[in-house]
Amino acid sequence: MIKEIDDDAVVLRTYKSGESDRIAVLWTRKHGKVRVLAKGIRKSTSRLGGNLEPLAYVHVDLVKSRGELYITRHVQHRERYPVMRSSYERINAGYAVVEVIDAIPSDDVADEGIFELLIRVLGSIDDEHFVPDLIPASFFFKLLSHDGSEPVVDNCVNCGSAGPLVAFNAQVGGTLCANCRSGHAISHDALVLIRRILGGDLASVLREQSAPGAGEVMTIAHDAIEQHFGKRLKVTRASAPITLSSSDQ
Repeated sequence: MIKEIDDDAVVLRTYKSGESDRIAVLWTRKHGKVRVLAKGIRKSTSRLGGNLEPLAYVHVDLVKSRGELYITRHVQHRERYPVMRSSYERINAGYAVVEVIDAIPSDDVADEGIFELLIRVLGSIDDEHFVPDLIPASFFFKLLSHDGSEPVVDNCVNCGSAGPLVAFNAQVGGTLCANCRSGHAISHDALVLIRRILGGDLASVLREQSAPGAGEVMTIAHDAIEQHFGKRLKVTRASAPITLSSSDQ
């Protein structure tokens, strides 16, 4: 068992403990997910102050306590993300991202790739040149790819046909042709958008205002990440309606 941690981390969430303490759940660069007891942080005299707030990118010095918790010895901000914190839409995008990271069922398992992906996506949310709407959905697809579960979007996942592809089913892992259709109907615009996100054109996608098919892509991405973890998440879903395929009606 690791007794001390000196590492970079992102705060995923916090909750109260006792009268003046708070527990923070962190995703660290080298040690995976850890839980931290910040003693006295809710007191007005606490030097930790807002350093352990959700979405904070920090450097932490921790020591192991009894049980699963670590105790904070020192916390320092690495990045404050002022653009993200000044926008309701952007901070909601950030919360959607860290909720999905928090759903990863792997305590004390390091994955620097996930940490780097998390830092990049928070940086994108903080970039005023990027529209925040599609950032969480893009992140969900990238996380699935990192885990080896990238959805199939170039052919029918069931029969291998090149198309036309008319549906997406997260349970079977991708797009489906007219003969195999199930799940959600998918438009050509949404299919092109997903291919661009996964194919290296993400920066251009995030600069586009009201990209055609964006509402569908957000719904499909949420379905895919929930299917991956096998549970419902509280992330905000796209407000735009999506038409079900005939097999679901």
